[in-house]
Amino acid sequence: MIASRMTSFFCLLLTIFWMGVAGQSHAQQAERRPLLMEGRTTLYQRVILRPGATILERPEASAPSRPTPGFGVFYVYARQGGASDGWLEIGAAQDGRTQGWVKAERAIDWKQTMVLAFNNPAGRDRAMFFRDAETPRRLWLNTRGGTAEAVRLRQEAGSAAEGPIIALEPENFVDITRQFYLLPILSADRVENEAAQEARLLEVISAPAQQAPPPPADPDALRNYRGAVVFVVDTTISMGPYIERTREALKRVVDRIRDTAVRDNFRFGMVAFRDHMGGNPRLEYITRMVSLPELGEASDAILPRLSQLAEARESNEGFDEDSLAGIKLALDDVAWQQYGGRFVILVTDAGARDAKDPRGQTQMGPEEMRQLAQSEAKQVAIYAIHLKTPEGRNNHARAERQYRELTRFGAAGELYYPVTEGNLNQFGQTVDALTDALLAQVAAAVGRPIAGIRAPQSPTERRIAEQAEIVGTAMRLSYLGRERQQTAPDVVRSFVLDQELNPADPKPEKRPLDVRVLLTRNQLSDLANTLRGIIQAQAAARLSPETFFERVRGAAAAASRDPRRMAEFQRLSGAFGEYLQDLPYQSQIMEFTQEEWNNMGAGRRTEIVNALEAKLRLYEEFNRQPSLWVSFDGGRDAGEAMYPVPIDALP
Repeated sequence: MIASRMTSFFCLLLTIFWMGVAGQSHAQQAERRPLLMEGRTTLYQRVILRPGATILERPEASAPSRPTPGFGVFYVYARQGGASDGWLEIGAAQDGRTQGWVKAERAIDWKQTMVLAFNNPAGRDRAMFFRDAETPRRLWLNTRGGTAEAVRLRQEAGSAAEGPIIALEPENFVDITRQFYLLPILSADRVENEAAQEARLLEVISAPAQQAPPPPADPDALRNYRGAVVFVVDTTISMGPYIERTREALKRVVDRIRDTAVRDNFRFGMVAFRDHMGGNPRLEYITRMVSLPELGEASDAILPRLSQLAEARESNEGFDEDSLAGIKLALDDVAWQQYGGRFVILVTDAGARDAKDPRGQTQMGPEEMRQLAQSEAKQVAIYAIHLKTPEGRNNHARAERQYRELTRFGAAGELYYPVTEGNLNQFGQTVDALTDALLAQVAAAVGRPIAGIRAPQSPTERRIAEQAEIVGTAMRLSYLGRERQQTAPDVVRSFVLDQELNPADPKPEKRPLDVRVLLTRNQLSDLANTLRGIIQAQAAARLSPETFFERVRGAAAAASRDPRRMAEFQRLSGAFGEYLQDLPYQSQIMEFTQEEWNNMGAGRRTEIVNALEAKLRLYEEFNRQPSLWVSFDGGRDAGEAMYPVPIDALP
């Protein structure tokens, strides 16, 4: 009995000993961090594994190994040997846990987390991925014959013929949030031709995050395609006749589809907006959801609810109104994921309260609202019908600039339709033409044409129809990409131009690819905190701008993960994290010095800070959309989930 107890006691001591060793080992492991990039204090080394790479337990060729999917992204914890015969110890996350060792020759260093994302291919040619850099460079420099040769090469790439193109962009839109992919940029070179047209020649690697499942067996992929049109209508004083005419247009189109097969594929919604009430309760509301587009209801369910629409009984303050708040309500409250065609139609006679206006509810500008609408989580096209009434003549130019920016949509251009003098007949024709065009797009998608849709008559109606065709095609390609889970082309290294290959006349709206920066939630949070610090520093230094940089330095040091780096920066870029350094974009504020800040004047400083506040609201919206974020570490650290932020959304 005594021996038994002694044995048990000895085993208990041994267990405690090994638990302590294991705990110590785990603690040591948790303290490990990946290797820092050269010249950086917060950015860690990363590599992309080549197809066929294996992970070994030890840096020895004879060690036990296991295969790993190609194009995996890993942190580097240790390096041994040289480039040709060396080894890398790698881990999926920054938490100290490693997967093992790989041969250095089977990994590609990824020094910047810049990636490419496909734009919707509607209205343009598909991007071509070349085996070498010289072919696309030569095509771009050849302003006379480059376009024709590009057409020939694209046709050859669609056949089985061997040629300089190793992959084409997919026919359907690749939804990066549903089929996450990486197109990491390894190098970038600016190419300018004799016509002074500039493009970036990019060396990339294609890296789908996971093997794509086979497409659905059902060939009729569009049979369940549905469209939603949400009107966002100004209901301030003087809008009564236009509200009534919008009602008539909706009733007409609902009656037209009531007894047709397409009635189950189309739904309508309505949002009303006015303005901030400013202590005047008789304005009643800023925004109001009149009717949601619901698939569970009949297509005519909206009609009795339209009686809620009435113009305000009192005027708001100033001429601008909160149209962006109305659009934001439509973006937030509609279940857009149920629809393939996603359309918002704004009807207003006034400019928008934007980021510069403290009375605006969203504190965002037209550019940020457009980016939110077209983000992967929404993919909504915004149209604007702008009533240029005589009363608002001093407001029209500013409002037009705002709504042209708000409605930009790829190759379709600006979905902006002004109504001269607020003419009621012209307004009615525009509303009818637009609803007809969108209805025709959904009907064409599902193969159920609708009788009685009038052919376009005026130049405006023809432009509406042409733009609706491009927007409708973009929506269908996006829908098909989601349904078929389309992935990026599976290539290793290749070269691609970020412009459509028409060197004589390149159009920015037809650009096939966007440069983005892959940011973690932590980095986006740091970026947001930096913007808050700059905004607060400007508010505190309003009367003494010479103290602005000192205040920004203090705020940056307090928020930074490496306060030492924040001590003495001379340009405003020093307040931002290292992940924004060396990016190929023209920043609005990064290069400002203290002297330049002092000399630019109070009005310009306020304008810059207002723009930063709008960016801040956009980052908050990105953070609130869970579908935008993807994890490379199996979800171990929520702060390490990533989103490819558009480069024009940066400060």
